Amino acid sequence: MILCFIFKYMKKILIIRFSSMGDIVLTSPVVRCVKQQKKIEIHYLVKSQYSAVLISNPYIDKLITFENSLNSMITTLKNENYDIIIDLQNNVRSWWLKLNLGRRSYTLKKGNIKKFIYIYMNLNYLNEHVVDRYFNTVKSLGVYNDNGGLDYFLKKNTVIEFDVSQDYIAWSIAGSFEQKKLCSKQIINVCNAVSHPIVLLGGVSESNMGKRIVSETTNKRVYNFCGQLSLDQSAYLLKKSRFVLTNDTGLMHIASALKKSIISFWGCTKPSLGFAPYLNHNQSIEILTNRSSPCSKHGSRCKIQDDGCIKQIDDKVIVRAVTDLLKR
Repeated sequence: MILCFIFKYMKKILIIRFSSMGDIVLTSPVVRCVKQQKKIEIHYLVKSQYSAVLISNPYIDKLITFENSLNSMITTLKNENYDIIIDLQNNVRSWWLKLNLGRRSYTLKKGNIKKFIYIYMNLNYLNEHVVDRYFNTVKSLGVYNDNGGLDYFLKKNTVIEFDVSQDYIAWSIAGSFEQKKLCSKQIINVCNAVSHPIVLLGGVSESNMGKRIVSETTNKRVYNFCGQLSLDQSAYLLKKSRFVLTNDTGLMHIASALKKSIISFWGCTKPSLGFAPYLNHNQSIEILTNRSSPCSKHGSRCKIQDDGCIKQIDDKVIVRAVTDLLKR
């Protein structure tokens, strides 16, 4: 109660989440709820390469970006005279920043020990989504979850040279690690079995994969946009699509923020780690490998095969899920 009373008279806070794209999107409910419930000025510190995720967010008063070193901007941050720091990153960099700013701070509890037990002993004590962990960080400040889901705000002038009026499927083939991606053959087999138009989304590193899929599928209405679009343009294609197929990646969380039906694929990571499409359970189909526990925390290592056990997902299972959604 005392902390809530103190919060009432505070004017400015700093929220820290450096990376990555999906994790930043997952902080959006906290940003919205702090802004709406406490009517306070919000500054958000993020790595510059992820600033596009937040640049149009109306609940953020000032977006602060950095490249690699925080030391050069500590003086600037000190001059902002923050009342509170909400640390949703909890790493060495955020610890160093809080130490130098010397302000009251509230820090995310990551549950790393529970994750370790889950990965190596197959005992899951997490039992909550990462968004719930974010809200636990600000609970003592009187901020509560409004259950409004995730936010992603597109620029109003976002356009793309593609006929979005047609009925098409968006497929995010990207992943932060190879072990988190379906392979080309799986995707090609699904495209061959589906007559619908499909747009492939991803970064530059998926460009060649997208080209291969287009060249080898018998479905002549598969379009490769990997490495060709801005984040907003990719989000725009997600928004206008019939539904979304995706690996465990940032575009999955953006699709959830846009309230799209989602078919997601999981191998080395599992939705039970706390990263399932948030508040989208009635619109979400999760296709997992037979292994019940995750192989690693971020999906960078696989206990089954070097390139990831996600490659063991049967493409026929994916086709059935796609067919089911197309009938709805």
